[in-house]
Amino acid sequence: MEPIISVAGVGLRFNKGRRSQSLREKILWRPSSVPEAKSFWALRNVSFDVMPGEAIGVVGRNGSGKSTLLKLVAGVMLPDEGRIDVRQATAPLIELTGGFVPELTGRENITLSAGLHGMSKRMIDEKFDEIVDFSGVGEFLDTPFRHYSSGMKVRLAFSVISVLEAPILMVDEVLAVGDQAFKDKCYARIQERLDEGRTLFLVSHSAKDLTRFCTRGLYLKGGALVHDGPIGEVMEHYEGDTLKKK
Repeated sequence: MEPIISVAGVGLRFNKGRRSQSLREKILWRPSSVPEAKSFWALRNVSFDVMPGEAIGVVGRNGSGKSTLLKLVAGVMLPDEGRIDVRQATAPLIELTGGFVPELTGRENITLSAGLHGMSKRMIDEKFDEIVDFSGVGEFLDTPFRHYSSGMKVRLAFSVISVLEAPILMVDEVLAVGDQAFKDKCYARIQERLDEGRTLFLVSHSAKDLTRFCTRGLYLKGGALVHDGPIGEVMEHYEGDTLKKK
């Protein structure tokens, strides 16, 4: 069986922006004493394959490159080196407001976001009531999205993404927001997708969520993949390193 995702020698470099010159420096034409911009590798030499139907949990401290890796796999960002092959469509829930326009209503944003993810008008019409019912925001459907609470935004975004037929579901920390009742609905929906044979990429700081859904873990540390194995084993390495730093 061919991997559904292949990541080979991937690296992504960011630039540290130099400080802007002060007004006085600009007027006097004096160069700033701050050194030129320097770069750093957010990820470097990362390689792994994912088989269809695997449930992958990505762990690591803040700044380790977890969300960056998901964005690369989702095609939101492009690597500076290495290669990423994603052989099936993805349903990414990576940024809460990604694809949503604050000035548009919830109703309009459902159509926009679903369309941006490849759903036809017919498919959107068929799934519209399901999306609204699952999100629980029907009372505010014609309210501008900017007036939604953080929890409402997450509920609507997850509801759209979760009805997509894409074989790969990517979720980044969004389950940390919202009440327990909605979290339980999200958990049930994710499990449904796994039971259907979908592939899951999950970034979370919750050991409970990771061990609930994932069978395999990727541990990122300082932009490097330091451990790839069964989720329980990976969590032991990660939690052990965390305790050492305290």
